[in-house]
Amino acid sequence: MTFPAFIFSVFLAAAFGSLLHLWRGGPLWRLVLYIILSVVGFFAGHFLAELFSLNFINLGSIHLGFGILGSLALLGLGYWLSQVDFQNS
Repeated sequence: MTFPAFIFSVFLAAAFGSLLHLWRGGPLWRLVLYIILSVVGFFAGHFLAELFSLNFINLGSIHLGFGILGSLALLGLGYWLSQVDFQNS
């Protein structure tokens, strides 16, 4: 992956995390959590597609399709896990 592709991927993944926060709201720590999860998920999807030589919506050297799927999967999991409400009994 080239450096411009890396920067584009980070911005795209950060946009997904920011859009989730814009849609669902919450405190600042959730925005940071969503952006981190989205970036990690994007690169996990990209590298898994690279590892298994899978081609689904490639954009130059970026496996965009699997990157987006990885980002959305990790964002969904992170959103679900961040909804836990800790209450003392």
